[in-house]
Amino acid sequence: MKKVAIYGKGGIGKSTTVSNLSAALSMEGFRVMQIGCDPKADSTRNLTGGRSIRTVLDVLREKKTAIQLEDLVSPGFNGIFCVEAGGPTPGIGCAGRGIIAAFEKLEELRAYETYRPDIVLYDVLGDVVCGGFAMPMREGYADEVIIVSSGEMMALYAAYNIAQAVKNFAGRDYASLSGIILNRRNIENERALVEKAATEIGTCIIGDVPRCSLVQDAEEDGKTVLEKFPSSEMSGIYRAVSNIIVGEQIAAEAS
Repeated sequence: MKKVAIYGKGGIGKSTTVSNLSAALSMEGFRVMQIGCDPKADSTRNLTGGRSIRTVLDVLREKKTAIQLEDLVSPGFNGIFCVEAGGPTPGIGCAGRGIIAAFEKLEELRAYETYRPDIVLYDVLGDVVCGGFAMPMREGYADEVIIVSSGEMMALYAAYNIAQAVKNFAGRDYASLSGIILNRRNIENERALVEKAATEIGTCIIGDVPRCSLVQDAEEDGKTVLEKFPSSEMSGIYRAVSNIIVGEQIAAEAS
């Protein structure tokens, strides 16, 4: 099982990217689990036909006891296991602590052992890398961290912070930084700006995703590009990035 935490500034298109990567991997025959770690709980909407699923924190508040894995894990497109950590009641509690509670409950119920995914993708808000938001990279949940960024200043600023957090955990057998996925916003010299940032933080660009109207067309139907336009060039781009992420070793294991 390979576990990858994908971080990025809010609004950068991270959840769209993660969902399309999950879809691509599932269509390659991998068993995929996607875990949304954002209080908005919208990471998996494009895998469930636009439907919001119950969050782990909602279930914990409602049921208290006798919680089953089926209460927390929902089926998505092509058999993807979908989980949303959720957030606290607005104005009360800490979103980061909510992620911690959700992860602990999934571990307690042996979610990974039960569903046996080949790859787990954590979709993590990266505006503030502290507390629960840093949990995937520091508690042994993820093996690798990937950053989604455009060439916009605030997206790059978040990328620097995320990379610094990974660096601070170096030497403790925690997650390592594997690269940046450039999710383009079509600003001037965008590729060069992100390449410069990648060099400064000691990593590289592993995927270059252009702006494409097919993404929005698919999302209007609550779908990924892979589901709605499987033969499109855009689907091919997501497949190429997903192949880089899984690498040769896990591909061989899955076959």
